[in-house]
Amino acid sequence: MILKNFEINKIDIKKQKYFLFYGDNNALIDKTISDFFTNKFKEKIYNYEENEILNDKENFFNHILNSSFFENEKLIIISRVSEKILEILKEIIDKNIEDIIIILKADQLEKKSKLRKFYEENKRTVCMAFYPDTEITLRKLVVDLFRNKKITISQENINFILNRCNNNRQYINNELKKIELLTLNRKNSITMEEIIKIIHLNENHSIYELIDHCLLKNKKKTVHILNENNFGTEDTIIIVRTFLSKLKKILKLANEYTINQNIDLTIKNAKPPLFWKDKDNVKKQLNYWSAQNIKKLIFELNQIEIKVKKYSSNNINILTDFIISKSGEQANN
Repeated sequence: MILKNFEINKIDIKKQKYFLFYGDNNALIDKTISDFFTNKFKEKIYNYEENEILNDKENFFNHILNSSFFENEKLIIISRVSEKILEILKEIIDKNIEDIIIILKADQLEKKSKLRKFYEENKRTVCMAFYPDTEITLRKLVVDLFRNKKITISQENINFILNRCNNNRQYINNELKKIELLTLNRKNSITMEEIIKIIHLNENHSIYELIDHCLLKNKKKTVHILNENNFGTEDTIIIVRTFLSKLKKILKLANEYTINQNIDLTIKNAKPPLFWKDKDNVKKQLNYWSAQNIKKLIFELNQIEIKVKKYSSNNINILTDFIISKSGEQANN
């Protein structure tokens, strides 16, 4: 059966045991699991990668069929799943094991996906899509925190948090936790200076600065940031997703610029509003990159994402080479 992610409270885990959560919004998937499932099971949670199960199916079945392993109901979370897991899940469901709940976590699945289709059509399973956040949902996330804590915050500071976290729910959640600790037992306002201090911008060596300097064609600075940070394999997807998010925002502005032919008006009317420190960089980036070339770069970066997932042992080198090549590439407008 199909449910929307905001309908999570309709689930009865006494009747529904098998879940497929898929989509690009990994942060919201994790929050849903944490809020609705993790707190109920606590230490009775077992995490697997799909490859672990595929490589040792017998051992996995021994675990879930072992009565001592399931003295009480347990939660099994299987990450990075694909079509390959479907037959194993069918076997488990057919065995009708009462004391387990299984959650599958997947990236985006096409409508023709056999895994998605099975979970959508089976009455015993729940299929739930988690689409990328909009500016409205993320802004509400920030506003609600401060309203609930009775902390006064200006619209400018809200814009600052959203922009510096690149409208990424995971980053926003992390930074809001820091801000929440700062404002514990406080009933007054929070200043821009306090937010900057909490968020630890580290502008010279952040992922955001890396992407900015790449788009500014500053190869020397781009290489310096890569060398100073020594990014690891676990950082690649974060960098790719942040880069894509940045490009989509720039593309929106580039399309506006193509229509009005007035870069200052384009910057002024940007939504969400650009923080004053970012305006000059964005203006230069719009001069360097046409809408057509940004679309091309988005396509290339999507291909790079596929590569870094496929060749995980060499993913940071693949991504680094790509970023350096783009930072030194001649602009063609």
